[in-house]
Amino acid sequence: MTASFLFLISGNKSFRRQNSSECRKTCHTGLRLTSLSLCLAVATLFFLLSSFVTGPLHYMHSEIGEVTPLFYLYEAADRFIQNGISNGPLNGCDIFTGRWVYDQSYPLYNASACPFAETGFRCQENGRSDFGYLRWRWQPFGCSIPRFNAQDIRRRLQGLRVAFVGDSMGRTQWESFVCFLMADISDKGSVYEVNGKTVTKLRSYLGVHFRAFNFTIEYYRSPYLVRQGAPPKHAPNRVQLTLILDKIESSAVKWQQADVLVFNTGHWWTQPKTFGRGCYFQVGEKLKLGMKIETAYHLALNTWATWVKTKIDHNRTQVFFRSFEPAHWEGSWRDRMCPVETAPVLNSTYTEDFPHLPVLQQVIESMGVPVTILNITTLSSYRRDSHVANWTDDPNAIDCGHWCLPGVPDIWNELLYASLLQKGKGSWIQQ
Repeated sequence: MTASFLFLISGNKSFRRQNSSECRKTCHTGLRLTSLSLCLAVATLFFLLSSFVTGPLHYMHSEIGEVTPLFYLYEAADRFIQNGISNGPLNGCDIFTGRWVYDQSYPLYNASACPFAETGFRCQENGRSDFGYLRWRWQPFGCSIPRFNAQDIRRRLQGLRVAFVGDSMGRTQWESFVCFLMADISDKGSVYEVNGKTVTKLRSYLGVHFRAFNFTIEYYRSPYLVRQGAPPKHAPNRVQLTLILDKIESSAVKWQQADVLVFNTGHWWTQPKTFGRGCYFQVGEKLKLGMKIETAYHLALNTWATWVKTKIDHNRTQVFFRSFEPAHWEGSWRDRMCPVETAPVLNSTYTEDFPHLPVLQQVIESMGVPVTILNITTLSSYRRDSHVANWTDDPNAIDCGHWCLPGVPDIWNELLYASLLQKGKGSWIQQ
């Protein structure tokens, strides 16, 4: 459901004027509506319909997760618009710019049936009673991304390795990817962790092998992507450990031979996760006690970029970097709160400041080798409703950083699938 449509039916006059203008602009820019007159006619129809609605339409769900009958009338009309502007080819499409669309066919798997989904992220099991947050898919403006097709992906991955490298958000994406791929496999015993380990946040490595298809989906824990070490001699007492910004993570040799690499880092580049725990920066043998976190982050990314350029066989390995996924805490670090939400932010003009993103784009653009940014930052910022919040396995914990499964990480993986098809290398050539 588009932002413009929802605000039309809520009776917000200013948004009617704004989004009518957006509709005309969309038609003029050729996003595949058949004509300007059709766009304006549909907009006019919405205006007339909305005049009969005296207040906001509570379209999302009741306490049991249902939507009102009137919702379906508007949903059908909105789908008519979507079909006009979103049927472009996948190749060349900006799949990261779009809107969230309500779709009752989601979610595509059941976390309770997936042994690799952490219990702390299974929000439904942990007491969340509404279902609306599960029903959203991502709709780019200029095309449609393919639904995650487990059978197709398993076929393409035969004999290959996929590795997710990063922090706990990367692990959540790994969990989602595995759950997607095994959802329709009847012999669950044929899908197993290679070392017999269960999934916990303390694991430095996890690998799930699909025996019938001979491929492995791996996760390597590396919150910073660069090496952590003991402080050098004569360091001040406040220095408990260091980030060695010019040395890649020591486990990098294990990532090197993967056929698909998906990196992420971001949530640990904060004051509480660095200086707050006695972690300071080091370059060579020298401590950099006065270095800002933003500068250190940039240096670490440059170290990662150099490693990718010099150590990866780009004829074999496809490299992706998933951008920073926003948390939605409110208040200070010590007194932060996680307000419970039940619907996405649907205002298409909504923005947040993400300083990590320009740095990441600058580094990757200067690399000179094929690396794809999975730019999920903005689209994830709309999803305040999909965080774990207080639906975790720890009754005393509140989490506005991690995401429910199923949920937003599933969309990251649909975008990964679409990006692999867009690149069309090796087994990902579109047929």
